[in-house]
Amino acid sequence: MRYLPHTPEDISAMLDKIGVKNLDALFSTVPDECRRKSPMNLPEPLTEWELDRKMAQLSATMAVSPEYKVYAGAGSYEHYIPASVSYLLGRGEFVTSYTPYQPEMSQGTLQAIYEYQTLTARLLGMEVANASMYDGASALAEALLMALRISKKRKVAVAKAIHPNYRRVVKTYFLPTEFDIIELPYLAISGRTDFSALNDIAKDGDLAAVAVQTPNFFGVIEDLSAVSEKIHEAQALLVACASEPLAYGLYKNPGIQGADIACAEGQSLGVPRSFGGPALGMFASKMAHVRNMPGRLVGKTVDMDGRRGFVLTLATREQHIRREKATSNICTNHSLCALASAMYMASLGGTGTRALARLNFDKTEYLKGQLKKSGVKIAFESPTFNEFTAQFPSGFQPVYENLLKKKIVAGIPLSSYYPELPDHYLLCVTETKTREDLDELVREVTR
Repeated sequence: MRYLPHTPEDISAMLDKIGVKNLDALFSTVPDECRRKSPMNLPEPLTEWELDRKMAQLSATMAVSPEYKVYAGAGSYEHYIPASVSYLLGRGEFVTSYTPYQPEMSQGTLQAIYEYQTLTARLLGMEVANASMYDGASALAEALLMALRISKKRKVAVAKAIHPNYRRVVKTYFLPTEFDIIELPYLAISGRTDFSALNDIAKDGDLAAVAVQTPNFFGVIEDLSAVSEKIHEAQALLVACASEPLAYGLYKNPGIQGADIACAEGQSLGVPRSFGGPALGMFASKMAHVRNMPGRLVGKTVDMDGRRGFVLTLATREQHIRREKATSNICTNHSLCALASAMYMASLGGTGTRALARLNFDKTEYLKGQLKKSGVKIAFESPTFNEFTAQFPSGFQPVYENLLKKKIVAGIPLSSYYPELPDHYLLCVTETKTREDLDELVREVTR
């Protein structure tokens, strides 16, 4: 796609047309004390070849595969992406499309989003899914706000084993509100959420929802079925989230286990890691709650001649309806990422998703077993998926740093997120790692 910047003559003509003297006049409503007085401190422009060299120098300072063997997950996962996904995603009609305001002009985009919603609802086990959110963290925050709208209550309980970044985003969302967040601890032996205090938390009748991640941040599978009835008895909603929804190709999905709202980070489903973004917020719920969902919903209908068509069935954002009636101030969606996810899920199908999930599980279990044999302690006695928490001997940090020099990233240290877990590392394995890679890691961390 060509980029043709405006010339000074173009800018002058446009300003004359609207009766404005200069570009600064466009911002006359911004108070003078809020404006920048000095030019931005930016380097001089580079030629194309200078920029290529600069980017090469920057990339050389980063640990990226395939040169590095990266065993870090924690919400961003390395998976093989079929070439067909990348090829189809690059088509101009997908890359340039935005909000499909005119359905008669946007049937392809609308159908693509509809297919994404269908596949997402199936994967999460829910009845309806929206046309995606920004990322897994914002999806969780929006899910909890949705639960508060439904219940008309004022507090939520959030598991400490939820991704720390997700919990931080939730706190940011809730900071200017009157709503309260209560943190549920995790059990030291199993790594699962401790729900023993739930009755006390809910006894005042003001608990709107309980948020649980499965697999949780430690890679541990939470037993939602065991707690969903208890949560519903407290007249609260169960909000399930995930940073690795591929797990539901092997384990029971949130809907089967009684979740009322389910959300997830969809990056692992066909979206490249790309140094941290963009991401994809998957969001689904029971049909009974559909009018409280944020974002928008694409539906299928027929026209006057009986032909199939796709439309925006529900759009509850403030651009479409009165501001006070909007369920969220999210003003767009990651439709290109959602389309990549839909292509990925469609390419794998149900059988392929199960096979891939099983492969990821088996490789993770192999590494876990080999580390155990070598004397490394596995921190939690629970089923896991893709990643798990290992407790290395005290003083492992120098070994970790030495492995970086050998181009091996041996997981993520958890002490910065959980100070009570020194020498604990979160290790991730996907289908991209061979048995030889895993054996090499075991030898290096245990020598």
